[in-house]
Formats: sequence, C-alpha cells, structure tokens
Amino acid sequence: MRLQRAMARAGFGSRRGAEELIRAGRVRVNGVVAQLGMSVDPERDVILVGTRRVVPARPEWLALHKPLGYVVSRRDPQGRPTVFDLVPPVRGLTYVGRLDVMTSGLLLLTNDGEAAHRLMHPRFAVQRSYQAVVHGRSGDDLRRALARPVVIEGRPVRLVRWRVAAAEAGASRLTVVLAEGRYRIVRRLCDRLGLKVERLIRLSYGPIRLETLKPAEWRRLSGAEVRALGATTGKATGHAA
Repeated sequence: MRLQRAMARAGFGSRRGAEELIRAGRVRVNGVVAQLGMSVDPERDVILVGTRRVVPARPEWLALHKPLGYVVSRRDPQGRPTVFDLVPPVRGLTYVGRLDVMTSGLLLLTNDGEAAHRLMHPRFAVQRSYQAVVHGRSGDDLRRALARPVVIEGRPVRLVRWRVAAAEAGASRLTVVLAEGRYRIVRRLCDRLGLKVERLIRLSYGPIRLETLKPAEWRRLSGAEVRALGATTGKATGHAA
C-alpha cells in the first residue's frame, strides 16, 4: 500500500498529515529517506517517523456519549477534563467530528486516521443529526423560518431535514439532520434564527446512533457498523472486532 496510507492507518494522523511528514524528509523506509507515493509493506518494511516506528495498528472504533464539560482534545490548557480520559488508551486514537464543551452526545473515535479524515471531509457530506432545546420563537414561526434556506458565511446550511416539537416551559425541541460539519454549525444556525440554545446533543453520525449510551459510557463498534461507515464514503474501513 501507499506509504502515507500505511502511516494514517497506524495512527500517524490523516493521510494529508502523513504526506507533509514525508515531504519534510522526516520519514525513512528501511533506512532510506522516503519519497511521496512509494509503496510499502507495513508488516515487513521498517518505517520510521523520526525515531518512532510505524507499526500496523489493529483498527479500533469506539462510540462515546460525550458528557457536558468535556473537551474534545488530548490536552486542555485550562485543565478541563477531555474525552480521552473516558476511553481506553489506544495508540493513535483520534476523534471524528468535534463537539464543543457544552454539547453532549455521540462522538466516534478511531485509530484509522485516513477513515476519520474521509468521514469529516465536506466532499462526502456525511449526515449528522442533532437535537436542541431552544427558546426565542414560537414553533410555527420557527417552522416558517426553516422552510427557507439559512445562509452562514455566504453558503446555505446543508439542512437535509428537520422537525420542531413543543418542549417544556414554552421551549421548542428542534431536531435537525445536516450533511456538513462546519465549526459549531448547529449553534450558529440557531443564532442566525434568533434562538437561544438551552441544550444540544448529537444523536448520530452517519449510520451510527447514540441510542442507549449514557453520558461517559462508550462501546466498540461492530464489524457491520464499521463497514456501514465505510460505505458512507464509498471506501472500506478497517474492521472492528
């Protein structure tokens, strides 16, 4: 396989990040400075990034119910807890689609950097669903507003479908399915509509759903789920156990 793909699969970031390391001359294969696009056999060739050896990693896919107050980052300068405190210490583990500190719900994590990159890339328009409890407009008024395109930074939000229902204390429960993952896009959508967000949770990412996971709980994805994720971008992913 291509060197950059082998590096991404071993947890050395995305394929694009691996390409940058190769271009910078930081990668050696069997003692020779690597060239972009060269083919390798990760099981036989000695691949080094600096002094770190690229070892084929067993593909891992986790679904976590991210609680409120947790940061989607390895480390936080403010000392807040991170999602990596809640899951097993898997080498090369990265997240698929960031959630802000005050948003809860489904977070996928994997050590397959290439697959993570594809699932987040705008080209593939992988659908994500969210539910928000909001204030600021009546249900009927909100429905009329959502029936028209909502433009943010010069581009319409890729809103696949939506539903508005009554919630407690005069609030509305807004459920949206988006085919994009721009930074804080749901909160920005609500802000553009003049809504105040009380709670926000991600219910699904591609074919994977939060379902019965409680806050801070995690589980491994099944082989069928991993294959379904790969199908959303038209390319097979590494198999889970």
